[in-house]
Amino acid sequence: MDYAEAIRYLMSFTDMERGYQASSNPTMSLDSMRSLLSRLNNPQAGRPTVHITGSKGKGSTATMIASILSQSGASTALYTSPHLHSFTERIQLNGDAVSPEEFAAAIEAIRPTIEAEQESVHGNVSTFGILTALFFWLVRAQVPPVSWQVVEVGLGGTFDATNVFDAPEVAVITPISLEHTAILGSTPAEIAMDKSGIIKPGSTCVLSKQRDPAVLEVVRERCQSVGAELIDVGALYTAEMNEHFVYGQSFVVRGPSGEHELRTPMLGRHQIENAATAVAVTDALRARGHAIPESALAEGIARARIPGRLEVMGQKPLVVADGAHNGESAEMLAEALRTYFTWKRCYLVIGALADKDVRAMGFKLARLCELIVCCRLDNPRSMDPLAMIQEVGFLGPMAVAEESVADALDTAFAHASEDDIVCITGSLYTVAEARSIILSRE
Repeated sequence: MDYAEAIRYLMSFTDMERGYQASSNPTMSLDSMRSLLSRLNNPQAGRPTVHITGSKGKGSTATMIASILSQSGASTALYTSPHLHSFTERIQLNGDAVSPEEFAAAIEAIRPTIEAEQESVHGNVSTFGILTALFFWLVRAQVPPVSWQVVEVGLGGTFDATNVFDAPEVAVITPISLEHTAILGSTPAEIAMDKSGIIKPGSTCVLSKQRDPAVLEVVRERCQSVGAELIDVGALYTAEMNEHFVYGQSFVVRGPSGEHELRTPMLGRHQIENAATAVAVTDALRARGHAIPESALAEGIARARIPGRLEVMGQKPLVVADGAHNGESAEMLAEALRTYFTWKRCYLVIGALADKDVRAMGFKLARLCELIVCCRLDNPRSMDPLAMIQEVGFLGPMAVAEESVADALDTAFAHASEDDIVCITGSLYTVAEARSIILSRE
């Protein structure tokens, strides 16, 4: 089996990310996930885990934490989703994605187990479930052994396919906002109840600074009920920017462990907050007896980079891509565009999935824009661009529809001058398509 064959095999299963399911509910039960892992002799066990959920910033925070652990000298595996260009991006060992050959060989190795589980009484096996099992199988197979695994939740927490640990060392909950409301709940507190299911007895929970105080109460109650320690980043840590440039920023994080002078190549106030959470996780791991030098903390954050998050992709005009997909993340994007860049006019290219609140994003971004270009994604769950215009067309700037990301980019670039900015947003799927087009043109 080569890589292309492995991907075809993966995509033959139910895939929530691309909408191949009969309902909005998770398509693979935890019973089935645990059964599949049991058939593989439980590869998720045998090494300490940092488990991460949240609505915003969990990918960046996970990447920072994994980088810190790697810089401390520990062999570290990182599991994130979704990917931008290749499924191999989801499985990283010491900062490097697994090779397509290793990915395909592992799929072939566990294929009989997958098919046995698919035929069992437990029910459907999903693409995400297979990828999760593949990650754990690959991690266990590494020589020398992997010392740490940092695992990002796919959706929610309690019923997610990654929620298979008896007790992670640290459970991290990044900022919670409204997302997947048909599945997770209609308020931040309800969503927090689902996400707090990753907190287990004996673990430490690190809770990022939250907008809604009800989230803190939900998480505190969960920690008390299961006997987990709670670290409230919003109460114990502060983060302040020193300098910012187009290529990065420096900042200081203050907390119980003292003052940390740090830098990151990633832009945005939210990345400073994500770094504060990563510092809190580092402190929690130290308190649990794990040695992490201060140099590893600083170097880990400095080396952590994740594409598609306020990524500068061109100059004259300035091209910035960000995967903001709800109102709160769009508000952060708008603030960053004003704070970190100098430009005359803004041309917005936006594509989104059908279940997203495009109007909420539009309210935060429209006042910055000269033109909004709504586009269709190469994804079955894409929102129709004409429907998007109905959501943002009344907000002030002219809005037009294009049937592809490529056409939307052409429209934006045709209008933009050298001192303008083209901002690409609405979804990581939008960013992925735009990156492929821009990089191929370069």
